[in-house]
Amino acid sequence: MDAPTTHTRRFTVAEEDTAVAVGSGTLRVLGSPTLIAWLEMVTCEAVAPSLPEGGTSVGTRIDVQHLAPSAVGQVVEVQVSTAYVDGRLHRFAVGARNVGPQGPAKVVASGEITRVVVDAERFMARLG
Repeated sequence: MDAPTTHTRRFTVAEEDTAVAVGSGTLRVLGSPTLIAWLEMVTCEAVAPSLPEGGTSVGTRIDVQHLAPSAVGQVVEVQVSTAYVDGRLHRFAVGARNVGPQGPAKVVASGEITRVVVDAERFMARLG
């Protein structure tokens, strides 16, 4: 494998991202489902340049620890790095941290996400 590729993206926690809004809790803090969706979104972006024509990637494994809360208005930086590639399989080290004027950066999440490259049309045809 070549040197690891890193992709970074920043999100700002909005009311619709909170645990109470997504049904994963009762507090107005970043909900774990939203955090995981952000992590997956950035892994999709990381895989995209290597996709063959007609290809896409699907998530097959998520192992993430949500370590600290993020308030509404908090900027969360998501970073994913290619950890392992074997043919169609792409494994990423993933992490997120609170950034911005609210104080020093604090780790929000860490873990690993695995994606597999598939032919989109053949994949969808298997569902019928």
